[in-house]
Amino acid sequence: MKTSTTLKWITGGLEAFFAIPVLGGIVIVSFSWTPLWIMLGLHIVTLVFAAREFEGRSGSILGIVTSVLGFIPFLGFALHVATSIVLLLDAARTTAREKEYY
Repeated sequence: MKTSTTLKWITGGLEAFFAIPVLGGIVIVSFSWTPLWIMLGLHIVTLVFAAREFEGRSGSILGIVTSVLGFIPFLGFALHVATSIVLLLDAARTTAREKEYY
């Protein structure tokens, strides 16, 4: 499995966790929005690996936007949901494509 695919599974799962209405918000606020900064770094690293491996980059770009705007209550929730869906679908598509070749 490519590094970018593994990172998309990880970042997509974390975004899905942060999209849980009350729990995700409590975690983000209780750590003083530090999880958003950590996710920003992870999305940038994922974007670099995806670019090097010629894979889809839209999920990582959306993740960067989500990390920057995620502190806005309802917009942050919607962005976390959208980002997790895009990243997880892209990771699943890449995983399925890799299995066809082996």
